[in-house]
Amino acid sequence: MSDSHAQLSYGWSLGPQARMLFLIGILFSAFQIITASFSPLSSTIVRAVHVGFLMLMTFGIAAAVRPRFDGVAGVLWLVGLAGFFMAFYHWIYEGDLIQRAGDPTDLDLVIGAVTIVMVFEAARRVMGWALPLICLGFLAYTLFGQYLPGDLAHRGYALSQVIDQLGFGTEGIYGIPTYVSSSYIFLFILFGTFLEQAGMIRLFTDFALGTVGHTHGGPAKVSVVSSGLMGTISGSGVANVVTTGQFTIPLMKKFGYSSEFAGGVEATSSMGGQIMPPVMGAVAFIMAETIGVPYVEICLAAAIPAALYFFTAFLMVHLEAGRKKLVGLPKSECPDPIAALKRDWYLLVPLGVLVWLLFSGFTPLFSGTVGLALTAMLIFGTAVALRLKGTALRVAFWVALALACSAFLKFGIGVFFGLIALLVLACFVVQGGRDTLKAAVTALAEGARHALPVGVACALVGVIIGCLTLTGAATMFANTIIDLGRDSLILSLVLTMLVCLLLGMGIPTIPNYIITSSLAAPALLELGVPLVVSHMFVFYFGIMADLTPPVALAAFAAAPIARTSGMKIGMQALRIAIAGFIVPYMAVYAPELMLQGDWTVLAVLYIVFKAVMAIILWGAASIGYLGAKLGWPTRVVAGAGAVLLVTAQPITDEVGLAVAAVVLGTAWWRRRKLVAAA
Repeated sequence: MSDSHAQLSYGWSLGPQARMLFLIGILFSAFQIITASFSPLSSTIVRAVHVGFLMLMTFGIAAAVRPRFDGVAGVLWLVGLAGFFMAFYHWIYEGDLIQRAGDPTDLDLVIGAVTIVMVFEAARRVMGWALPLICLGFLAYTLFGQYLPGDLAHRGYALSQVIDQLGFGTEGIYGIPTYVSSSYIFLFILFGTFLEQAGMIRLFTDFALGTVGHTHGGPAKVSVVSSGLMGTISGSGVANVVTTGQFTIPLMKKFGYSSEFAGGVEATSSMGGQIMPPVMGAVAFIMAETIGVPYVEICLAAAIPAALYFFTAFLMVHLEAGRKKLVGLPKSECPDPIAALKRDWYLLVPLGVLVWLLFSGFTPLFSGTVGLALTAMLIFGTAVALRLKGTALRVAFWVALALACSAFLKFGIGVFFGLIALLVLACFVVQGGRDTLKAAVTALAEGARHALPVGVACALVGVIIGCLTLTGAATMFANTIIDLGRDSLILSLVLTMLVCLLLGMGIPTIPNYIITSSLAAPALLELGVPLVVSHMFVFYFGIMADLTPPVALAAFAAAPIARTSGMKIGMQALRIAIAGFIVPYMAVYAPELMLQGDWTVLAVLYIVFKAVMAIILWGAASIGYLGAKLGWPTRVVAGAGAVLLVTAQPITDEVGLAVAAVVLGTAWWRRRKLVAAA
């Protein structure tokens, strides 16, 4: 995966092919913005053209990274163009394809088969062999499963039926994942890219440095805070690593943390961005569409677990700093967080508006479009306002702009974009305005590049969905888990967790979630686990899989920055995040943790208190420090207490809380003795 990211970055360098890719990225983003804002095309056409752009960019980048333009590069460009123009087959013959659904022509079969092959090859180039091989296994089962023995066999399906299902239906390549990628995910990635170009990374970093940089282990805490804040706009763990990690990992190493631990902290913190509202990872949008609940409900369910996840990471670095006696930055070298907020306050406006729209009942599509437009408006508006002389004139400009936005929004999003167009024209005449325009255009191209791995993964996992739908294999797997769960729910949960972790060692979070939610989540629902909790369970462990060796994507992304082995970083990340493994289990036994079921404020506060106690115990057992160094007997007792707090049974709660009281009391007493001796 890291090699693929390196290729993508290298493909964006200067040169004729890179400039062509830059232009394609801008056109891709423009297409997505227009179709999201005005809906001029049907969803089927938008999905097809979305996949066409993905094919063109993937094979174009593969050609651009070659040392020189040769015959192979020319062929790659032709393949990419073929994949792009085949998307127009769905556009031109949309009505005919609907009428003859289930009875494809020979030309349909050729177009469908070529598209499927190209999506497999594009995924191989972007993310390696793991996901294509898994999808190929599902495809082989669909084509030849009738020859398997016993319950594993199905009735058999013709090649034409399989191609029609995967290449043209809405349960194949152009299924729900591609729909979500082409509507919600792309816009939110673009939203985050625009905020990054506007300086949001600087704001988050300065705020984190100013608030926790001077405390014990401050540099590592800066990583946790800044990555958590970045997670609110990016929704991508690997993207967080390669942005905030460039600053935080060297800073941690400078103040005494080992390379492995520094990389592990950054990887752990960054992966939490996928469960951090309001802009969660791509999986959250897919989940909302899959189970048919509003996106805002997914955000509410994820809010407390996300806070506990970052509390876990923060606690672990605090304990490690105490164990190693690591100090923070000098207070004089830390920026003033209030000054940072005063300087860049306007960057928080789009995020605030996005949250307000989502929680006011607007769709993610509308909310993301308005958030993106508002971010662009602030970028261009700031470029104009900074050139105006006098504070009063600047304030008047912003007030007029806000009133204009409020009025124009009532007449539709189109007029809102018209206002942005006026600000763009104004940037041509003010000093420095053209640099702002270049930053905005770069954000369009970079947003398309960042969306490429996600989009290709969404297209390919449609093969899995199509195969499961056609053969009914998901039902067989779910029945196995249900049979186990009748005797032991915890056994079913552990089996589901292991499936998530094993799959996550080779594939990204999106296909991991889609596979496990198709196989295991229905079984957990049948066993009495609430719908949202069952899907969040597999989602959560899909994220943890990105930290689990031997193939920990976030850890390997941090390896070049930390200058150490990705495997070593993965082991440290697993150690740092180990306390976070208990949160999904606690949510199953106490759905109040995800605000599900008949919850009350008192019940939520109690389960959060229990979770905090369990995390503290796990952290103490893992690090071996809690105000003072802990011996192995105390660490074992602390770990046992954390396990007891997971299940929502009165006797286990009482014993677990008693253990917590003993461990915390002992640590406090030993800490007092050390302070007195000093």
